[in-house]
Amino acid sequence: MNNKLKPAIIGGVVLGLLSVIPFVNFVNACCCLWAILGGLLASYLYIKNSPIPVTPGDGAILGVLAGIVGGAIVIVIGIPVSILMGSAMTAFFVSLIERIDPSQAEMMRRQIEAGQTIVGAIINGIILAVLLVIFSTLGGLIAVPIFEKRKRDLPAPPPPQNFGGA
Repeated sequence: MNNKLKPAIIGGVVLGLLSVIPFVNFVNACCCLWAILGGLLASYLYIKNSPIPVTPGDGAILGVLAGIVGGAIVIVIGIPVSILMGSAMTAFFVSLIERIDPSQAEMMRRQIEAGQTIVGAIINGIILAVLLVIFSTLGGLIAVPIFEKRKRDLPAPPPPQNFGGA
């Protein structure tokens, strides 16, 4: 298990930090892309250093571990950052909406500000942490068929039987 821990921590730190950095974290809106990348990275690092072929189960374990590390980072760092950066993010979104449809900007501002509470940030952080675990597991599973090119040692097939022949 220890040989899985280092790649999982690296993948988890990458996905966790990318998930909490303001504006960079928007990539997670696209199918939790940072989470998938973190699981892929953890499995890739493990496959690269593993002396034996890696199974999809190993990839899933690595993805789960990376997701747990990333989720912990989101809870410990991401929630406070979300609370502190809330007004800047609101201003950014409202200015974006004003350029697209000025008549909707004020309504959008009220809706965003209504959802910006400490309890809302905590709930969003917990939901994001769970999603990171799920999608990093998926990333770990996807990485195995992509990066593992070695064949597992399969038992040799039995010799053909000779039925009535010489």
